[in-house]
Amino acid sequence: MKKLLLLFAIFFAISCAKKQPDLLVKANIKGLKKGIVYLKKAQDSSIITIDSVIVNGNSNLELTSNIDSPEMFFLYLDKNSDEEDRISFFADKGITEINTTLKNFAFDAKINGSEQQKTIEEYQLLMSRLNDRNLDLIKESFEAQKNGDSNAVANFEAKQNSIIKSRYLQTVNFALNNNDSEVAPYLALSKIYDARFKFLDTINKMLTPKVKASKYGKELQMHLDRIQTEDE
Repeated sequence: MKKLLLLFAIFFAISCAKKQPDLLVKANIKGLKKGIVYLKKAQDSSIITIDSVIVNGNSNLELTSNIDSPEMFFLYLDKNSDEEDRISFFADKGITEINTTLKNFAFDAKINGSEQQKTIEEYQLLMSRLNDRNLDLIKESFEAQKNGDSNAVANFEAKQNSIIKSRYLQTVNFALNNNDSEVAPYLALSKIYDARFKFLDTINKMLTPKVKASKYGKELQMHLDRIQTEDE
Protein backbone atom coordinates (compact mmCIF):
# COMPACT_ATOMS: atom_id res chain seq x y z
CA MET A 1 0.00 0.00 0.00
CA LYS A 2 2.83 2.38 0.91
CA LYS A 3 4.59 1.60 -2.37
CA LEU A 4 1.38 2.27 -4.26
CA LEU A 5 0.93 5.62 -2.51
CA LEU A 6 4.56 6.53 -3.22
CA LEU A 7 4.18 5.71 -6.90
CA PHE A 8 0.98 7.73 -7.05
CA ALA A 9 2.70 10.70 -5.39
CA ILE A 10 5.60 10.57 -7.87
CA PHE A 11 3.24 10.31 -10.83
CA PHE A 12 1.16 13.22 -9.52
CA ALA A 13 4.27 15.39 -9.03
CA ILE A 14 5.50 14.69 -12.55
CA SER A 15 2.12 15.32 -14.15
CA CYS A 16 1.71 18.62 -12.31
CA ALA A 17 5.20 19.85 -13.00
CA LYS A 18 5.39 22.55 -15.65
CA LYS A 19 7.91 22.23 -18.42
CA GLN A 20 10.52 24.92 -18.03
CA PRO A 21 11.01 27.11 -21.14
CA ASP A 22 14.09 26.25 -23.21
CA LEU A 23 14.84 29.88 -24.09
CA LEU A 24 15.08 32.87 -21.77
CA VAL A 25 15.47 36.30 -23.35
CA LYS A 26 16.72 38.96 -20.96
CA ALA A 27 16.35 42.43 -22.42
CA ASN A 28 17.26 45.89 -21.21
CA ILE A 29 15.89 48.83 -23.19
CA LYS A 30 17.46 52.04 -21.95
CA GLY A 31 14.96 54.89 -21.82
CA LEU A 32 11.84 52.75 -22.12
CA LYS A 33 9.25 53.67 -19.50
CA LYS A 34 6.02 52.42 -21.01
CA GLY A 35 5.11 50.11 -23.87
CA ILE A 36 4.73 46.49 -24.85
CA VAL A 37 7.60 44.22 -25.90
CA TYR A 38 6.83 41.10 -27.92
CA LEU A 39 8.86 37.97 -28.60
CA LYS A 40 7.90 36.62 -32.01
CA LYS A 41 9.00 34.10 -34.63
CA ALA A 42 8.05 32.97 -38.12
CA GLN A 43 5.64 30.06 -38.42
CA ASP A 44 3.78 28.88 -41.54
CA SER A 45 4.59 32.06 -43.50
CA SER A 46 3.33 34.25 -40.64
CA ILE A 47 4.91 36.07 -37.71
CA ILE A 48 3.37 34.84 -34.47
CA THR A 49 3.69 36.12 -30.91
CA ILE A 50 5.36 33.74 -28.46
CA ASP A 51 5.48 35.94 -25.36
CA SER A 52 4.96 39.58 -24.37
CA VAL A 53 5.69 41.93 -21.49
CA ILE A 54 3.97 45.17 -20.52
CA VAL A 55 6.62 47.70 -19.49
CA ASN A 56 5.66 50.23 -16.86
CA GLY A 57 8.75 51.91 -15.43
CA ASN A 58 11.18 48.98 -15.46
CA SER A 59 13.29 48.67 -18.63
CA ASN A 60 14.63 45.24 -17.61
CA LEU A 61 12.39 42.45 -18.83
CA GLU A 62 12.30 38.71 -19.49
CA LEU A 63 10.53 36.69 -22.17
CA THR A 64 10.50 32.94 -22.69
CA SER A 65 9.87 30.32 -25.33
CA ASN A 66 10.22 26.61 -25.92
CA ILE A 67 12.58 25.76 -28.76
CA ASP A 68 13.37 22.46 -30.50
CA SER A 69 16.40 23.65 -32.45
CA PRO A 70 18.16 26.99 -33.04
CA GLU A 71 16.05 29.47 -34.98
CA MET A 72 15.49 33.14 -35.71
CA PHE A 73 13.39 35.15 -33.26
CA PHE A 74 12.25 38.78 -33.26
CA LEU A 75 11.95 41.28 -30.46
CA TYR A 76 9.25 43.83 -31.28
CA LEU A 77 8.69 47.11 -29.48
CA ASP A 78 5.22 48.65 -29.57
CA LYS A 79 5.55 52.19 -28.26
CA ASN A 80 1.83 52.97 -28.55
CA SER A 81 2.46 54.75 -31.84
CA ASP A 82 2.24 53.98 -35.54
CA GLU A 83 5.91 52.95 -35.55
CA GLU A 84 6.95 49.41 -34.60
CA ASP A 85 10.64 48.51 -34.16
CA ARG A 86 12.13 45.04 -34.48
CA ILE A 87 15.36 43.28 -33.48
CA SER A 88 16.12 39.93 -35.10
CA PHE A 89 18.36 37.39 -33.37
CA PHE A 90 19.33 33.73 -33.74
CA ALA A 91 18.57 31.89 -30.50
CA ASP A 92 19.37 28.48 -29.08
CA LYS A 93 18.36 26.88 -25.80
CA GLY A 94 19.61 28.86 -22.82
CA ILE A 95 19.86 32.59 -22.18
CA THR A 96 20.04 35.37 -24.76
CA GLU A 97 20.77 38.89 -23.51
CA ILE A 98 19.79 41.95 -25.51
CA ASN A 99 20.82 45.47 -24.54
CA THR A 100 19.56 48.43 -26.55
CA THR A 101 18.01 51.88 -26.33
CA LEU A 102 14.54 53.28 -26.89
CA LYS A 103 15.89 55.93 -29.26
CA ASN A 104 17.63 53.51 -31.63
CA PHE A 105 15.95 50.23 -30.74
CA ALA A 106 17.20 48.07 -33.61
CA PHE A 107 20.43 49.92 -34.47
CA ASP A 108 21.84 50.01 -30.92
CA ALA A 109 21.08 46.36 -30.15
CA LYS A 110 23.92 44.36 -28.62
CA ILE A 111 23.12 40.65 -28.49
CA ASN A 112 24.91 38.03 -26.39
CA GLY A 113 23.65 34.50 -26.70
CA SER A 114 24.02 31.59 -29.08
CA GLU A 115 26.90 30.57 -31.33
CA GLN A 116 24.46 30.91 -34.22
CA GLN A 117 24.01 34.60 -33.36
CA LYS A 118 27.77 35.14 -33.64
CA THR A 119 27.74 33.40 -37.02
CA ILE A 120 24.83 35.45 -38.39
CA GLU A 121 26.59 38.63 -37.26
CA GLU A 122 29.68 37.59 -39.26
CA TYR A 123 27.46 37.18 -42.30
CA GLN A 124 25.78 40.55 -41.72
CA LEU A 125 29.18 42.23 -41.55
CA LEU A 126 30.15 40.58 -44.83
CA MET A 127 26.95 41.77 -46.49
CA SER A 128 27.28 45.29 -45.09
CA ARG A 129 30.41 45.78 -47.18
CA LEU A 130 28.50 44.83 -50.33
CA ASN A 131 25.64 47.13 -49.30
CA ASP A 132 28.13 50.00 -48.88
CA ARG A 133 29.46 49.33 -52.38
CA ASN A 134 25.92 49.39 -53.74
CA LEU A 135 25.17 52.71 -52.04
CA ASP A 136 28.37 54.20 -53.48
CA LEU A 137 27.33 52.91 -56.90
CA ILE A 138 23.88 54.52 -56.62
CA LYS A 139 25.51 57.79 -55.63
CA GLU A 140 27.88 57.61 -58.62
CA SER A 141 24.95 56.89 -60.94
CA PHE A 142 23.02 59.86 -59.59
CA GLU A 143 26.01 62.14 -60.15
CA ALA A 144 26.46 60.75 -63.66
CA GLN A 145 22.81 61.49 -64.50
CA LYS A 146 23.22 65.02 -63.16
CA ASN A 147 26.30 65.58 -65.31
CA GLY A 148 24.80 63.94 -68.38
CA ASP A 149 27.43 61.18 -68.45
CA SER A 150 25.54 58.58 -70.52
CA ASN A 151 28.42 56.07 -70.49
CA ALA A 152 28.54 55.97 -66.68
CA VAL A 153 24.76 55.62 -66.50
CA ALA A 154 24.85 52.73 -68.97
CA ASN A 155 27.49 50.94 -66.86
CA PHE A 156 25.41 51.30 -63.69
CA GLU A 157 23.13 48.34 -64.41
CA ALA A 158 26.07 46.04 -65.23
CA LYS A 159 27.88 47.02 -62.03
CA GLN A 160 24.74 46.55 -59.95
CA ASN A 161 24.16 43.09 -61.44
CA SER A 162 27.75 42.26 -60.53
CA ILE A 163 27.06 43.20 -56.89
CA ILE A 164 23.90 41.06 -56.83
CA LYS A 165 25.83 38.10 -58.25
CA SER A 166 28.59 38.65 -55.70
CA ARG A 167 25.99 38.72 -52.89
CA TYR A 168 24.63 35.34 -54.01
CA LEU A 169 28.05 33.72 -54.41
CA GLN A 170 29.36 35.04 -51.09
CA THR A 171 26.21 33.78 -49.34
CA VAL A 172 26.72 30.32 -50.87
CA ASN A 173 30.37 30.28 -49.82
CA PHE A 174 29.52 31.46 -46.31
CA ALA A 175 26.90 28.72 -45.92
CA LEU A 176 29.34 26.06 -47.15
CA ASN A 177 32.05 27.29 -44.79
CA ASN A 178 29.56 27.14 -41.88
CA ASN A 179 27.88 23.85 -42.77
CA ASP A 180 27.91 22.85 -39.08
CA SER A 181 25.70 25.80 -38.13
CA GLU A 182 21.93 26.15 -38.45
CA VAL A 183 22.67 29.54 -40.00
CA ALA A 184 23.66 27.79 -43.26
CA PRO A 185 20.20 26.41 -44.19
CA TYR A 186 18.58 29.58 -42.83
CA LEU A 187 20.58 31.71 -45.27
CA ALA A 188 19.77 29.34 -48.12
CA LEU A 189 16.05 29.74 -47.36
CA SER A 190 15.91 33.45 -46.54
CA LYS A 191 18.60 35.07 -48.71
CA ILE A 192 19.09 32.90 -51.81
CA TYR A 193 15.95 30.75 -51.94
CA ASP A 194 15.60 31.57 -55.66
CA ALA A 195 19.22 30.69 -56.50
CA ARG A 196 20.09 27.93 -58.94
CA PHE A 197 19.09 24.50 -57.70
CA LYS A 198 22.69 23.24 -57.84
CA PHE A 199 23.82 25.91 -55.34
CA LEU A 200 21.07 25.14 -52.83
CA ASP A 201 21.54 21.39 -53.32
CA THR A 202 25.29 21.70 -52.69
CA ILE A 203 24.64 23.53 -49.42
CA ASN A 204 22.09 20.90 -48.41
CA LYS A 205 24.44 18.00 -49.13
CA MET A 206 27.25 19.59 -47.12
CA LEU A 207 25.20 20.12 -43.94
CA THR A 208 26.20 18.06 -40.93
CA PRO A 209 23.64 15.47 -39.71
CA LYS A 210 22.75 17.64 -36.70
CA VAL A 211 22.03 20.67 -38.88
CA LYS A 212 20.09 18.55 -41.40
CA ALA A 213 17.81 17.45 -38.55
CA SER A 214 17.20 21.05 -37.40
CA LYS A 215 14.18 23.22 -38.22
CA TYR A 216 15.86 25.00 -41.11
CA GLY A 217 17.66 21.86 -42.29
CA LYS A 218 14.32 20.10 -42.72
CA GLU A 219 12.75 23.15 -44.38
CA LEU A 220 15.63 23.39 -46.88
CA GLN A 221 15.14 19.75 -47.83
CA MET A 222 11.40 20.36 -48.33
CA HIS A 223 12.17 23.44 -50.45
CA LEU A 224 14.46 21.39 -52.70
CA ASP A 225 11.88 18.61 -52.95
CA ARG A 226 9.28 21.16 -54.08
CA ILE A 227 11.60 22.53 -56.75
CA GLN A 228 12.26 19.05 -58.12
CA THR A 229 8.54 18.23 -58.14
CA GLU A 230 7.70 21.45 -60.03
CA ASP A 231 10.40 20.71 -62.63
CA GLU A 232 9.07 17.24 -63.37
